[in-house]
Amino acid sequence: MSEELLKFAAKPAWPRGSARLALLAFFIVLATVPHATLAAPLSTGGFTFSDELGGFRLLSVSGIGSAADPIVVEEELTGTGPVVLVIRRNVVRKPTDPWARNGIWTAIYLTKVVRNRSRRIWAGFELELQEELHQPSVYGDGLSFDQGRAVPVEIGSDAFARNHRLFEPYDRIRFEDGSVDPDATLRLDVHITDPTPVREFYLVQDPQILYADIGGPLKFAGRR
Repeated sequence: MSEELLKFAAKPAWPRGSARLALLAFFIVLATVPHATLAAPLSTGGFTFSDELGGFRLLSVSGIGSAADPIVVEEELTGTGPVVLVIRRNVVRKPTDPWARNGIWTAIYLTKVVRNRSRRIWAGFELELQEELHQPSVYGDGLSFDQGRAVPVEIGSDAFARNHRLFEPYDRIRFEDGSVDPDATLRLDVHITDPTPVREFYLVQDPQILYADIGGPLKFAGRR
């Protein structure tokens, strides 16, 4: 090997100063790349709503929670798995909050407006109430989708023609017979009641994605 070739091979690929500048430029570019962020908790109607557990983005909340002025929660889902909306009762109550007028009893008329950012078609949608995170809401905790009435008229959707309330050992509503395309918006109307409310509870939201086994029928990819 020639002396000139040996000198070239011994030289560093980057001068030290250039390497530091390149590394600094990389971190500056990385810091400016857009990324998903969690929204600050939003309050209305005596409750605070949060997307702090991740997987979706809370956009806005409005309304007081009555039949005439339901709480409207707008959000967008980017994934296909279950996500959890955290709901907290505010300590300071306003005279206009329906649940404050009802004393300890909680009754919320809730409308969810959900945009499908998952790039997958939703063939159904499931909601589940939990008083303790990841634990089924049993009859004894009082929390339910108005379980006391046989057919609550407040439950409905603009995208799904049918719904089923699934009680014990959990409180779920499964919306089906319809679909939501990517970038389309879904509206869900429910009524949440609890005669023995706690400060914090959870609403699990699970879009139902269709998949097919080889040689088999289409099935839901969501929870059973």
